[in-house]
Amino acid sequence: QVQLIESGGGLVQAGGSLRLSCAASGRTFTDYSMAWFRQAPGKEREFVSGIAWTGGTTYYADSVKGRFTISRDNAKKTVYLQMSSLKPEDTAVYCCAARYMGAVVTGRYSYNYWGQGTQVTVSS
Repeated sequence: QVQLIESGGGLVQAGGSLRLSCAASGRTFTDYSMAWFRQAPGKEREFVSGIAWTGGTTYYADSVKGRFTISRDNAKKTVYLQMSSLKPEDTAVYCCAARYMGAVVTGRYSYNYWGQGTQVTVSS
């Protein structure tokens, strides 16, 4: 079992920055690829970014490429999402997810564990 707890969300003006954190507890963190998803009101949950369990290769949705950076600190069992140049359309609940010994994929059903999410609101 893995527990994931997100933090760092909040209200920010367009063009601003936020850093989200996802702290994991439980099983071996390094066995998991980690990802961030987001869900805006009335929309499907969508993949934002992921980082592989081996080698640390990173992946980004086209909508955030060049603005968001994902990283992980295995010693702290934490994955981060640094978000810059935020836009109102980035407003959503952001959740982190863990996939056991598997590649980063964009499909949400491939992930084994989920956090509760943290709200990010970007005002125009």
